[in-house]
Amino acid sequence: MHNKNWTRRAAVAATLGLLAAASATAQQRIIRIIVPFGPGAVQDTIARTFNNELGQVLGASVIVENRAGAGGTIGTAMVAKAPPDGNTLVLAAASHTLAGHLYAKLPYDPIKDFVGVSYLGNSGYAIAAPGNLGVNNLVEYVKLIKSKPGQLNYASAGSGSATHMGMAYFLAKAGGDMQHIPMKSTGDAVNEVLAGRVQGVTSSLIGIMAFKGDPRIKILAYTGSQRSKFMPELPTVAEAGVPGYKFDSWIGLLAPAGTPKAEVDRINAAVIKVMADPVVQERFVRLGVEAGTMPSDDFQKLLRADWDQAAVIVKASGARIE
Repeated sequence: MHNKNWTRRAAVAATLGLLAAASATAQQRIIRIIVPFGPGAVQDTIARTFNNELGQVLGASVIVENRAGAGGTIGTAMVAKAPPDGNTLVLAAASHTLAGHLYAKLPYDPIKDFVGVSYLGNSGYAIAAPGNLGVNNLVEYVKLIKSKPGQLNYASAGSGSATHMGMAYFLAKAGGDMQHIPMKSTGDAVNEVLAGRVQGVTSSLIGIMAFKGDPRIKILAYTGSQRSKFMPELPTVAEAGVPGYKFDSWIGLLAPAGTPKAEVDRINAAVIKVMADPVVQERFVRLGVEAGTMPSDDFQKLLRADWDQAAVIVKASGARIE
């Protein structure tokens, strides 16, 4: 009898244990990082370099979701309207603030409807041309563009994308005119240059570094204010003949406005811990991203400064999306 009772109690305890484990699994917090661009885009790749580690630190399941369309504004709008509980974030970049000045109508305010959670790093771009265009440097490239106003084309990752605005701003600063050919991704835009079907592209560094030394493409200059540590031999656009030009992108996580400060700081602290991991740092290096972290308050200040800079870039480019 005693054995039977013990067996029954053991069975009940085991069942309760399984139920508790199942309940804990069911109750595990799910945090979504929305990437407002398609799979394989720079922001998508970045989100997937650290989401598992972030989940481990937070004791949550951190999943990456792609919600592409309309230059990143569809996925971003979805996060703006999400409950401000820290469970829905957007992995944003410079296109976030550019959109606010570029689109005649946006279903959200890029600054007022969001709070900066975690800065992740900085990424620059490179201006490139087909290898058979016969230009060896940026000065020759600008000269060729000016000699054929409106006759040459450049590709981008889509209207309103950072790759579109980087080139439009470059042409405004250089005094040149080219036709814009919007594609679906940076990869598609670079492929157009490789095939010689367009005469230029402003690509994220990750999208172009793999083609260093490829005779089909001539990488002419880096868009940042200082040379990139990933391609130190590449002059900046300002150094190479277009003074005053600077175009790069912060990368970071934003949450809906109204997310409690304690929650923002908790996620920020977790990101700082993850970004200190040498394995994660190496992944960012491979993406051509200069990884970094900062307190959420400092990131908020950076967003506001970038908002002002975005206004200058969009105005100079003359671009507008109705």
